[in-house]
Amino acid sequence: MFIQTRVMVVEKGHSHKLVERFSAPSPVEEMPGLIDFSVMVNKKSKEHEEVMVLIRWESEEAWKNWEKSDVHMKGHREKRGQEKPEYLISTTVNIYEVQKVKTARVSNS
Repeated sequence: MFIQTRVMVVEKGHSHKLVERFSAPSPVEEMPGLIDFSVMVNKKSKEHEEVMVLIRWESEEAWKNWEKSDVHMKGHREKRGQEKPEYLISTTVNIYEVQKVKTARVSNS
């Protein structure tokens, strides 16, 4: 399994804008090898909020196929030159190769 995370730090009160953006239908949902796409919010800080997008792929190859796909490249070309939203403080992107997954030993139902 292969995971990409994108953590965006935003001014307090603006996380909902990114949640809406990343919750909208997207071509990534149609990509072979996509496991799931999660959008999470951390409002613990008094100064800012964090929005984390976590995308799980079956393999690094599936992720690379998305990264070099025409639809993904087109999306980046269309956003080139646009200014970032005023409320966006920073963005950090990371890639992880999953080494071990543990599942519950008892049923959660």
